[in-house]
Amino acid sequence: MTTSNVLQELDWRGFVQQATPGLAAHFAKGPVTAYCGFDPTAPSLQLGNLMPLMLLANLQRAGHRPIVLMGGGTGLIGDPSGKSSERPLLSKEQIRENVRRQRDQSARFLDFGTGPTAALLLDNAKWLGEQRLIDFLRDVGKHFTVNVMMQKESVKTRMESGLSFTEFSYMLLQAYDFLHLYRERQCTLQVAGSDQWGNITAGVELIRRVENAEVHALVAPLVTRASGQKFGKTESGAVYLDPEMTSPYKFYQFWINVDDRDVENYLKLFTLKSRQEIDGLIAEQTRNPATRPAQRALAADVTTRVHGAEVLSGVQAASAILFGEEQAEVHPQVFDILAGEIPTIVENGSENITLVDLVVRAGLAKSKSEARRSIEQGGIYVNQQRIDDVGRTIASHDWIAGRSLLLRKGKKEYALLRREG
Repeated sequence: MTTSNVLQELDWRGFVQQATPGLAAHFAKGPVTAYCGFDPTAPSLQLGNLMPLMLLANLQRAGHRPIVLMGGGTGLIGDPSGKSSERPLLSKEQIRENVRRQRDQSARFLDFGTGPTAALLLDNAKWLGEQRLIDFLRDVGKHFTVNVMMQKESVKTRMESGLSFTEFSYMLLQAYDFLHLYRERQCTLQVAGSDQWGNITAGVELIRRVENAEVHALVAPLVTRASGQKFGKTESGAVYLDPEMTSPYKFYQFWINVDDRDVENYLKLFTLKSRQEIDGLIAEQTRNPATRPAQRALAADVTTRVHGAEVLSGVQAASAILFGEEQAEVHPQVFDILAGEIPTIVENGSENITLVDLVVRAGLAKSKSEARRSIEQGGIYVNQQRIDDVGRTIASHDWIAGRSLLLRKGKKEYALLRREG
C-alpha cells in the first residue's frame, strides 16, 4: 500500500461508504494530513470508536499523517448526531478527565513518535475556548444558512423530539475545527463514521468559502452485525476499552464469539493483517469451523492492541480453563482474571481443611454427603487435577502462589477460593 493507492485499500477493508469527489486524485498528489474527532462525553472509548482509529492507522501505514482530535471543547456542547434526545451536559472537570483517559487509549493504535507521518493528538478546547461569541458569529456563522443546516440528517431526525440551540450549533463548531486544522496543520481530510457526513461537509464548504481551498471528507459505514444485534453491545451493555469498565476477559470473549458471517469483515476492519493472511484464516475457518481460527486470531490481535500481550496471555489461559481445556499448570496472574468472572470466596479457615468442607463452602455441593459423592465419582478437580480421595485435605502447597485455589465440579462449574494477603 502506497500514499496514492490507499483509497483502494480502504475500500477493500470496508472503510469507504462516501467520499467527496476528487479524493483519489488528492491522495495521488502526495502525503495527506487527516483527522478524526472523538467525543469525550464518556470516560472510555467504546468498540464503535475502533473503526475510525483503525482507519487512521491504515492512513498512517500508507505514509499519511493522522490527527486524533479530542473534543474537549465540543464535548461541552454535545453532538446531536445519532441521538434521539438532548444529552445531559457534563462539567468541564469531567470532560477534561474523559479527554485524558481517551487520549491514553487512542495512543495504542497510532505511532506518535517523530517524522513526517507521526500522529498528533490535539484537543479543540485549546482554540474553541479562546473564541469570542461576536467574532465567531461574524467569521463563521455568516457562512451558514439555517435552511441548509435544517436539511442535515443529524438535525432533521431531531426536529420532532426537540433540539436545543446548543446542539444545533454543534455543526458550526465542528466545521470551525476543520478550518483551524487546515490553517494550522495543513489538514485536508476529515474522516469519521457515516453519521458525521453532514457535519464534515459543512467544514468542507466553510473552508471553500473562507480560504477558497479544496479539502475532502471520507466516511465509513457504521459497523453492523449479521445477527442484527448492534455492534459493540452485549447483554450487559456496551463494550469499553477501559479494563475497569469491561474486563479484558469479557473484551476477548466478545471477539471470540463473533458470528462466522462477520469475522472476515472484522478482520479487515479491526486488524492490520494482509489480504493473504486474512484469506488464509478464512480458508482455515472453512475447513475447521469448530476450532474458530479466524475468531481466535481476531480476538488475539485486538486484545493485544488494546490491553497488551501479557494481559492477552492471561485472558487466553483463563478462557481455556473456563471452557474445560486441561491445563497442566496455572499461572498465578490468571486468578486475578478469574476472580472477576466466576464465584470467588475469601477463605480464612484452618490450614488443613478437608476437600469435602471446601466443596460445600464454595457452593459446589449443598451438603457434605453430596460433596463426597461428587468426589467419589471423579467429578471434583483441584487446580485442574481430578481428586477422587474423599479424605483429601487441602494443604499449604495446594494454594497457588500461597493464596489461590481453583475448584471445579464437572466440566463447567467453577469456584475460586482466595486467601487474604
